[in-house]
Parts: sequence; C-alpha cells; structure tokens
Amino acid sequence: MKTMKKIASIALATIMVMSMMTGCGNEAAVDSSVADGSAAVESSVADEATGATFKIGGIGPITGGAAVYGQAVMNAAELAIAEINAAGGVNGVMFEMNFQDDEHDAEKSVNAYNVVKDWGAQMILGSVTSAPCIAVAQKTYEDNMFQITPSGTAVDCIQYDNAFRLCFSDPNQGAASAKYIGENGLAEKVAVIYDSSNAYSSGIYESFAAEAVNYDFEIVAAEAFTEDNNTDFSVQLQKAKDAEADLVFLPIYCKEAAPLLTQADGMGYAPKFFSCDGMDGILAMEGFDVALAEGVMLLTPFAADATDDMTVAFVTAYQEKYGDVPNQFAADAYDTVYAFKVAIEKAGVTPDMNVSDMCEALKAAMLEISIDGLTGNGITWTADGEPNKEPKAVIIENGAYKAM
Repeated sequence: MKTMKKIASIALATIMVMSMMTGCGNEAAVDSSVADGSAAVESSVADEATGATFKIGGIGPITGGAAVYGQAVMNAAELAIAEINAAGGVNGVMFEMNFQDDEHDAEKSVNAYNVVKDWGAQMILGSVTSAPCIAVAQKTYEDNMFQITPSGTAVDCIQYDNAFRLCFSDPNQGAASAKYIGENGLAEKVAVIYDSSNAYSSGIYESFAAEAVNYDFEIVAAEAFTEDNNTDFSVQLQKAKDAEADLVFLPIYCKEAAPLLTQADGMGYAPKFFSCDGMDGILAMEGFDVALAEGVMLLTPFAADATDDMTVAFVTAYQEKYGDVPNQFAADAYDTVYAFKVAIEKAGVTPDMNVSDMCEALKAAMLEISIDGLTGNGITWTADGEPNKEPKAVIIENGAYKAM
C-alpha cells in the first residue's frame, strides 16, 4: 500500500473556479502554442452556470534531448481534450490544459508544477520522464492533488496514494522483456547496456536480470554508462561483441540508442537489439539514419500499424494534426486524458470542489473504473496506482513499427 495522506486539505478555491465547459450545441475550439517553454490548450466556451472548466496541468520535456517524448504526450493530450470537448465535455463541462516544459530536469519540473498550480490546475498529467515525475509527485502529495503520469516508469513516480500511472513500471518492463526473449527463444547469450545513473534504465536492468534466471539464455555482459558519459559506447559494445552476445538488451532512451546503434554499425557488430518504451521515438530522432534501427525490437503497449478502429482513427487524426506517426508515449497520454474523464464521471466531482476533496474522490474512483484505450482493453488500476494491461512487442521494419 502506498503512503497515506497525513496533510490537511488545502483550500484552493480562488484558483480553481474553472473546469470543464458545457457543450450545449456549441463548438469547442482547441488552441495550442509553445512559447517560453509552455503550451496551453483552452476551450472556447464556458459553463453557462459557473464559467468553469476542469483544469489539467501538463508537465514534460518539449525542448531538449527528451523532447520527442514530451511533445508526443502534449500533442496526444491536446487531441483527446479536443475530442472530449467537441463531444460536449464531461456532463457538459469542458477540459482546459496548461502544458509546461521541464526539459527532462527534476528541478525545472518542480518549477513547472508551481506554474500550473498558480494557474489553477486541479489535476496533473505528468511528468513525462521518471526523475522529474518523482520530484513532482512529492509536490502533488504535499498538496493532495490528483496525478496520473502517462509515462513515468520508476517505482517512486507513484509512491503516494494520490498518484497513478498509465504505463508499465520499470520492474514490469524488465521482467516482461526477459520473459518475451526467453519464451520466444530470441537469444542464447544476452548483453545489457544501461545507464546506471538513470532510475528508469537501472530499474529495468535490475528486474530483467532477476527474471532472466528463469529462462534458457545467459547474460554474458552487463555494461553501464552514466549521464556524464553517454555518447561513446565503443567500450560497452566491444565487450558485448567479445562475449559473443547474439542479442543486446537496451533499457535506455532513444537519445542514447541513436549513437549506440550508429557505433555498432560502424564496428560491424550486428546482434539483435531489444528494448522497452524508451526506444519508442528512435525513428523521429533528428539526424539519425533510421535504416540503422532495422530489426530493433521493443516491448510497448501500442503499435501504430494496428488495424482496430480506435488505433486507425487516432493515428489518422494525429498525423493530420501534427504530421507525425504517434508513438507509445502519445498513446498513453491519450488514454490518460480519457482516464481523467471516466474517473471524473465515476466520482461525480464538480469544478467548484477544492483540489484535496477532488483528489480524494478521484483516487477512490480509479479503483472502480475500467477503460478501453489505445494501449489496452479493460484497463484497470490497483491500489498501488499500477495499471493492469498486456504488453505488446513490435519490430522496426522499413522505417516503421510493426506488431510482432
């Protein structure tokens, strides 16, 4: 069980009198901008009775090395909000979002939280990456503000009972990766290259190694790097090659994976590469030759080439609006907004409630709801804030993700 609240409710009524708006046949407009590290999604009509909207504070990297993740989250959240508002909102009340850039930095993420809190945020979508999310989770706990991270995978991202996640945790990803490799006979000798200074990467590696003992492959090398030395992977790759690893497991972000794959190609080392959700986005890395990612496999709850109606509609709408193929981060963000909607409906909260009372109602509702989303059907949540859904494996072929 997560740590229970011992803090008093904080009266924020003066900054929270806005929430969702009535549809009543009116059209809702969604306008977004990125300026000075922030973006906002605002609806065009207010609830006739209260002038209120439900205000979502979004936090993630929309500039810097991890921007590919934050931009996907921001874009997909905007898309979901536009759809919900155009359909009349929740019980006639609209969503409004203010998305702030944290540049994948914990201190800046806290600053971003303070900005959206002052704006009047009643719930938090984010932060996108793990270390910033842990920092923000401490603040939402202190304020008893409801939080769902679409993609913060570290265990401590949801250590408190006001916080939930839509993605898989690091331990779940590591164990699931070992299971998939073992059950599908993908390798006999596995090397792991990971970032020991990063909670996401090291957490996945630890659970991968613990689960690997149950399968018929051997970890023949486990080579670490740190944030201060994450551009030259020649030593780690050479040790993997010397150990005759036929698969290299990469629980790392795509900003490190891009130079690593380039260097592996340069030294003539061509094992299978297997990764997790941090690899999702590699095809959008500026200056990266996507041909070098051919055959890379990763576990993810979303495949953009799936043919179900929901995925097709989402991918089509996303491409039309943003000109890109959405990745798993986008899909998780889209589902997160709909989780907010369903939880609000279940809890019966109203825009005039204070943040703490709203949080208490929403966190109780999360244990009772189920959503059919892009990243899974019948998604539910445990009291620890973890989602119940099944992972999928994809492989990169001809510059696109393909379901395995």
